[in-house]
Amino acid sequence: MTNIEKLMNIIPNNNTCALVTSEINRRYFTGLKSSDGLVVCFKEKAYLIIDFRYYEKAYKTVKDCEVIEQKDKTIQLSELFKKHCTSEIMIEAETLTVSRLNNFKQSFPKITVNSTMDLSKNINSLRIIKSESEEEKIIQAQDIADQTYAYVLDNVKEGMTERDIAIMTGNQMKSLGAEDISFDTIVLTAKNTSLPHGEPGYDKIIKNSFVLMDFGAVVDGCHSDMTRTFYIGTPSDEEKMVYHIVLDAQKKALDSIAPGMLCSKLDSVARDYIASKGFESAFGHSLGHGVGMEIHEKPAVSKNSSQILEPGMVITIEPGIYIPDKFGIRIEDMVIITHNSYKNLTHSPKELITL
Repeated sequence: MTNIEKLMNIIPNNNTCALVTSEINRRYFTGLKSSDGLVVCFKEKAYLIIDFRYYEKAYKTVKDCEVIEQKDKTIQLSELFKKHCTSEIMIEAETLTVSRLNNFKQSFPKITVNSTMDLSKNINSLRIIKSESEEEKIIQAQDIADQTYAYVLDNVKEGMTERDIAIMTGNQMKSLGAEDISFDTIVLTAKNTSLPHGEPGYDKIIKNSFVLMDFGAVVDGCHSDMTRTFYIGTPSDEEKMVYHIVLDAQKKALDSIAPGMLCSKLDSVARDYIASKGFESAFGHSLGHGVGMEIHEKPAVSKNSSQILEPGMVITIEPGIYIPDKFGIRIEDMVIITHNSYKNLTHSPKELITL
């Protein structure tokens, strides 16, 4: 079943239309990357209204929608609504702006605009389970990230700045075929590693310090995400101890993964272990998150999450310990939930690497 067919299945009746306006979801349903456009989906047929810049490519590549070149969007929508006897419009309440919502209401006063979260929730429920095609793209993206990490380890040197390594990382991923980087690459060294999402700056890599890298690649709209922490020089006993606590916490979490498990319970496996070692306050973020068309998407693998792991979900497992003004350590793998357990997509070594 195609993604458009899945969307048709969640439309309640023949008089209801789903309008997909967000860039990410538009690409999810059509496969087309574009900065503007509108998917107009009815129970029996879907359309993509797209402007001149993307029309030729859409016409050649989009298979599940009738492609219409945008002229006057309001008139074109009115014609489609009339053709399909539309009485209700479902909109993406999670992402649609108030001004655009008001515009729809003013333009189509005789049609009910359903501004509840129904459509957004239903789309999220579709996206949370990855298709075979999406899994393949995510695996390709992670393979690129793994290869890039090996390249960085071979080429990093004392005296390079955090920014130097971040740029090198991004360029290498693109040279290996990535469409883009998943997010602004995080490279931190020494005391900066205690900042979970710090920004790489001009601090230089120095001897006897950790380097933390959090990065990922995009392949055909699908993301990867990984974190590794390595060491330049000879780590102290304290640094080695904390590193192995984080590593053991991740291993325990991975070993406990099972379909049907509450995400909050999975989070607690790593969190409780870190707390038992005296570092409860030093692990302040969630254990993980979903990955797919966006770098952070459902499910949330957090202590407050009520979501349940299901086959086809892609999540990260990324415990960390951050000691202000000293150092921080995070280790992150990305996994696919299977019918029996999980498949780890991240193959870079996790034992403490010293250079």
